[in-house]
Amino acid sequence: MSESRWKKFYQAVRNVPRGRVASYGQIAELAGFEGHARQVGYALHALPANSGVPWHRVVNAKGEISPRSAGDSHELQRMLLEAEGVKFDGKGRVERRYFIHSKT
Repeated sequence: MSESRWKKFYQAVRNVPRGRVASYGQIAELAGFEGHARQVGYALHALPANSGVPWHRVVNAKGEISPRSAGDSHELQRMLLEAEGVKFDGKGRVERRYFIHSKT
């Protein structure tokens, strides 16, 4: 994976406003790599600590926090989103009104 592609993903994530979310697919599209949602996930997984990239604002297309194989970062992600005013429905999904609007 090219480092420049990941930098474009990170910049797209930085552009998601506080209190809003984007899907992995939306981030890929905004970075100019439509159809590469999985690579966004890889890039965010490799994100260095204290990067300043608001990784918590990226959720899956269903509005769910993607499960992690280890750790409790999914709980942290929900806490960070709720602290920004993002609301979840009864199924644990981010309400659609909090998604940014993109070309899709």
